[in-house]
Amino acid sequence: MAATATPPRTARPAAKAPRNWNLLPLYAVFAYAFLHVPLLVLTVFSFNSSKFTRWEGFSWKWYATLFEDTRLVEATWNSLIIAAVATTIATIVGTLAAYALWKRKAPILEGSLYLSLVTPEIVTGVSLLAFFQWLFRYMDVRLGLHTVILAHVTFSIAYVVIVVQARLKTLDHTLEEAALDLGATEWEAFYRITLPLLIPGIVSAALLAFTISFDDYVITALVAGVDSETLPMVIYTMARKGVNPSVNAVSALIVVLLGFLILAAERIQQREP
Repeated sequence: MAATATPPRTARPAAKAPRNWNLLPLYAVFAYAFLHVPLLVLTVFSFNSSKFTRWEGFSWKWYATLFEDTRLVEATWNSLIIAAVATTIATIVGTLAAYALWKRKAPILEGSLYLSLVTPEIVTGVSLLAFFQWLFRYMDVRLGLHTVILAHVTFSIAYVVIVVQARLKTLDHTLEEAALDLGATEWEAFYRITLPLLIPGIVSAALLAFTISFDDYVITALVAGVDSETLPMVIYTMARKGVNPSVNAVSALIVVLLGFLILAAERIQQREP
């Protein structure tokens, strides 16, 4: 019986792979637009000659009126003083704390730093207010710039520690050990070896702390005195009374200033040690 030859199988056409739509760029565009378009609209209307949200022409008059408002000028100076002093103290204390945590591990202390970051601001403000009232109960001291500065130092230290720690993790431990082997003291090894390498991280942390301090409202409103009104507090009060082009102007200036500081901090932090 002769074997019958089986016909060759025809190859099936390969199935087309499903088209993979990459929606990440589109999502990013919508996300950034949602975040920044309101700021762009605010900046545009700060140059509007009209008091209302109807464009009538380009004008600088709302920026000129900012310097004529004594309340705004005084609040701006208060914010600058508070942010500068709080940033200086928080940067020094936070840098030393980050260095100590780098030399010796302390999981509980590091966890407490992150706990202060996730605690709601209203809780932090109320607790600080209660603490100040208890502390000054037997003293002839009232709420003022000093209490605001202390409050800003408390929440700024955590940011400084985290940024400086990120810088320290990129450093080589053996550099200090080599300096100690060559006869340097621990202070000389820190001052001459580690500190110069930490300067970009310290500057970045200081800029970030200044931005956060200058921009804070919730905690400041709870611990500020009558004569320690800051710029965010004045802006909030002005905005509650209705649409004011001066608010648009000062808000645009704050966005530009703080945005520049944040970008500078990020650029400095990315420098190689």
